[in-house]
Amino acid sequence: MLHKWEGYVLRTHDYGEANKIVVLMTREAGKVAVMARGARRPKSRLASVSQVFTHAMFMVQRYTGMGTLNQAEPLEALRHLRSDIVAMAYASYIVELVDRVVEEGNPEPYAFDVLQYALQAIDEGVDPEAVTLLAEWKLLAYTGVQPVLHGCAGCGSTEGEFAFSFTQGGFLCHKCFHLDPYIIRLKPVHVRLIRMFYTVPVDQIGTITLKTETKHLIKTIVSTIYEEQTGIRLKSKKFIDQLDKMQLPPQ
Repeated sequence: MLHKWEGYVLRTHDYGEANKIVVLMTREAGKVAVMARGARRPKSRLASVSQVFTHAMFMVQRYTGMGTLNQAEPLEALRHLRSDIVAMAYASYIVELVDRVVEEGNPEPYAFDVLQYALQAIDEGVDPEAVTLLAEWKLLAYTGVQPVLHGCAGCGSTEGEFAFSFTQGGFLCHKCFHLDPYIIRLKPVHVRLIRMFYTVPVDQIGTITLKTETKHLIKTIVSTIYEEQTGIRLKSKKFIDQLDKMQLPPQ
């Protein structure tokens, strides 16, 4: 059966002398792996469309097992994302994160929308660090971790001053600060942003502009959740950390 799927290339690896196995995140079928025969040959019509970040309509022949990529019609070039090292670093992290947390075999329109929003926003020049923070919060549910963000994890209160607690798994109100001596105090704007990142659909978010200190605080929280509660450690994260160190002002 011939399928026509809109999707992005998440990952590829060589297979045999001239073929590639291409992992796609598609709108219609979720994450799927397909065989791109001859794609490693320079003159192959599949060579350019089997690169990471490629956004295209993919024609896949599949009956049972792995399908075969017959052809693809590119939809957008994502030129800025591919030419700017910082943009590419953050986009690579998002793509690797989607690949890691989303299982194959089932449609995942929510994850597809997050991936599409993130790559397009970065390509349009939106702060890639802010976009990545949003993607991390949105994809957290796929790891099985569900932080308590609607109210206090201790008493359920929705009013007062809040902090984040890793031991309690979410927000704590000021009355429950005693439950965790290592809380991270939050300003009201931090609480609103974290809730927005986690719950608001991507098509309702618009442009993201965050102060450096705000990004640092929210990044500390979500990075710690991923590292300590999900066990997910990605190769692309190491490169981002190196870039961050290079961009720090001299002491």
